[in-house]
Amino acid sequence: MADRSYTYDPVNTGVPVNQQPYRMEAGQLWRQFVIAGIGNIAIASTGYCMGWTSPVNLKLHQNTTENPLGEPITSDQEAWIGSLLTVGAIFGPFMGGFAASKIGRKWGLLSTAIPLFIGWIMMAAASNVGLIYGGRIFWGLAVGMLFTISPMYCAEIATNDARGALGSFLQLFITLGYLLVYGIGPFVSYGVIAYVGIAFTAVFCVAFFFMPESPFYYLGKDDKESAAACLATIRGRSRAGVMAEIDQMAADVAASMEKTATIADVFRGSNFKAFYISCALVFFQQFSGINAVLFYMTNIFEAAGSALDSAIATIIIGVVQVIASCITPFVVDRLGRRLLLLISAFGTAVGLGLLGMYFILASQHSPVVEKISFLPVLSLILFIVTYCWGLGPLPWAVMSELLPIEVKAIASPIATAFCWVLSFLITRYFSAIAAAAGMGPTFFIFGGCCVVAFFFTLFLVPETKGKSFQEIQDMLAGKSSKPEKA
Repeated sequence: MADRSYTYDPVNTGVPVNQQPYRMEAGQLWRQFVIAGIGNIAIASTGYCMGWTSPVNLKLHQNTTENPLGEPITSDQEAWIGSLLTVGAIFGPFMGGFAASKIGRKWGLLSTAIPLFIGWIMMAAASNVGLIYGGRIFWGLAVGMLFTISPMYCAEIATNDARGALGSFLQLFITLGYLLVYGIGPFVSYGVIAYVGIAFTAVFCVAFFFMPESPFYYLGKDDKESAAACLATIRGRSRAGVMAEIDQMAADVAASMEKTATIADVFRGSNFKAFYISCALVFFQQFSGINAVLFYMTNIFEAAGSALDSAIATIIIGVVQVIASCITPFVVDRLGRRLLLLISAFGTAVGLGLLGMYFILASQHSPVVEKISFLPVLSLILFIVTYCWGLGPLPWAVMSELLPIEVKAIASPIATAFCWVLSFLITRYFSAIAAAAGMGPTFFIFGGCCVVAFFFTLFLVPETKGKSFQEIQDMLAGKSSKPEKA
């Protein structure tokens, strides 16, 4: 058993006495995974909110007791219900960034429960479509806040060898939320779906209340004692055992606070290159049609006339999402970002192309349609799997690596808001475009965007695997970070 009698000497160097034994202090790696997992319960809750439209839209189209509105919704109302969440999400990143800096990452995450609760209460009490509209907007605020704060919190509590895995929790947990609503939504009443959502949020609040704050937040407030205390909890080590790491964190925070940036700096030199690559990647992420597919999953299967029950097919897709999202953390640091993005863009293009072909054949009443009734499910599985490998999680990871620390606080919310503006346009007008042009051509448009994403990645996206932050910045600036040979 390790000797715990060593003391910390705050005088002179600020280095722990007998530092070597504390460097060897093992700690408990599982703690940061548990803490990040509990924090991402809120992300799973947003997945539940985002996937809510898939089973609920069918209930709202009925003229039965399953429909709380008393009458079927119109196609225009359905489009607004699907898209208004993204309207709230446009403003959420700015609220989330403000909350994270003012009240901390922990309380910023907990504050997202407020719009989540308000949204679910409005949904549970909905007797007209206006309340559903309002509930979707409040959910969107929570989504935008969480997509800003949660990755920040996970990155700041993680050790270097666990940061990639914890950073991938967002994609994994959001798919768990989708799977839950896909799994129970078709088989329970509208009200039960809402009550589960309320319980989901309550579980997050109770569990995360006992989790620690990010040490980086305390260091930013020049409170080294509190930072050391919470890092000791996260690492499962003694206070003295984390002081070397705290000293390094404090140096990083001090260095980043020495530099200030304005919005104009985002559009200069290598900063702009990082920014436009980040924005382009989130553009391709959204114009792959992912949110249109997920929000209207059941509708797509109904329209396709698939032999498989639409509710069961949607659950299959949800399971595939979860499994596919578990793969990326294990391979991204081996295969690299670019290769996974290329595989993802190619796979999503093929999946969307097959889906578009099926709908065109169906619209022409081709006799072959009956023989390929399995194709919608197969196409969407290919699309979802390859999306979860690259276009889903990696734009956020690449953005965090490309953007310099001093401009990240300004550029990241802008890029995130841009992402949700695109999502709004797609979810709002997907039904209208599909009705006017047909499902087939609509999916061909999305597939064409994935083809463009493939070539954009091939020629313009740099590989960041194995590179230090300084090497990435030198690469963007066209400099060589390696010393020249004599």
